[in-house]
Amino acid sequence: MDDSGNTRRNTTTEVLVIGGGYAGVMAANRLTGRPDVHVTLVNPRPLFVPRLRLHQLVAGTHEATVPYAEVLAAGVRIVVDDVTRIDPAGRRVTLWGGGSLGYDYLVYAVGSHGAEPRVPGAAEFAHRMATLETARELRAALDRAPAEAPVTVVGGGPTGIETAAELAERGRPVTLVCGGVLGAYLHPKARRSAARRLAALGATVLDGPGTEVTAVRQGAVTLADGREVAGAVTVWTAGFDVPDLASLSGLRTDAAGRLLTDETLTSLDDERIVAAGDSAAPSGLPFRMSAYVAGCLGAHAADTVLHRIAGEPAAPVDLSFNAMCVSLGRRAAVFQLANRDDTAKRLYVGGRAGARLKEISCEFSVKHLVTEARRPGSHHWPKGPYRHELLRGRNDMADSAAERAL
Repeated sequence: MDDSGNTRRNTTTEVLVIGGGYAGVMAANRLTGRPDVHVTLVNPRPLFVPRLRLHQLVAGTHEATVPYAEVLAAGVRIVVDDVTRIDPAGRRVTLWGGGSLGYDYLVYAVGSHGAEPRVPGAAEFAHRMATLETARELRAALDRAPAEAPVTVVGGGPTGIETAAELAERGRPVTLVCGGVLGAYLHPKARRSAARRLAALGATVLDGPGTEVTAVRQGAVTLADGREVAGAVTVWTAGFDVPDLASLSGLRTDAAGRLLTDETLTSLDDERIVAAGDSAAPSGLPFRMSAYVAGCLGAHAADTVLHRIAGEPAAPVDLSFNAMCVSLGRRAAVFQLANRDDTAKRLYVGGRAGARLKEISCEFSVKHLVTEARRPGSHHWPKGPYRHELLRGRNDMADSAAERAL
């Protein structure tokens, strides 16, 4: 189907991928393995952004961009624009810049962005950094501030930890306000290692009860316990949201706005729409947001589409975990080993060895895309029974609740 909605004379299947992050690029590349599939990728910017590097962009140690020519298969058409509405019945999308595109199948991979702060003053006086544009704005703000000016980083998750460490290693006076536990995912042993490294870099860590930020103003934040933390620049890394494109288009979503799908990643409302990455909620039980998950789900979404085109049944998603990495500047990191159900093990690799493993992970997040572009269908990932067990446990609980209600 061409841009005017006319059906092509040949048997080409048009697949439209919305979103050019890890999930969207992986899906687009994998789809090119079938020669009668024509793939169009729509993305608001002409560059691929490896979001694992955004904290480095902020600190000036990496630009966090890669030309699409390096990561996308040659046969993928790129449209630099935003999709503002999906019309499932007409199999078309409306573009922000005007016009529309038709499709036979659609891969919904719109990703995620920093959550809108609901704390008074945060929207006006705090910088977010979950996108290339906001990260560049933050870097510009830091460049304008004197080198000795204090910086406050809000959020004790991986993004907050990595940003605080990267800035502290560059000589910035940094206070990390966790709003709870430092690195909640980490095993306590790994968490203590991260705290020691932050202290060695000169960063101040405020964690535990009372460290939630209740207000932000120019030059300071207020904590729940009444403390005031001064900072010439405030960085807000707490929380992620997903775009509301699915709900605006009349598709069912979970409470966070992720597209509700079955276990094959197919929309509950339309078998021609398949989701991947941060914006997917299979069975209402989404995976943890991460580049690793996005790449795997992008590949599985492409496989689901290819099975549909071939008239074959699509398989349920099968994905397990093995690690989670948190960098602590350029010379240290925590490489947290994980159980297959995405819970932290006691084992971790820290220090320079951890930093090397973290760097390898960042490099491979892009190399996997490059390899898939050259050899579609080559990407593989760890699998295991935990997802099936999780769903079975939920169903057992629902059955028990139903029996009690009778």
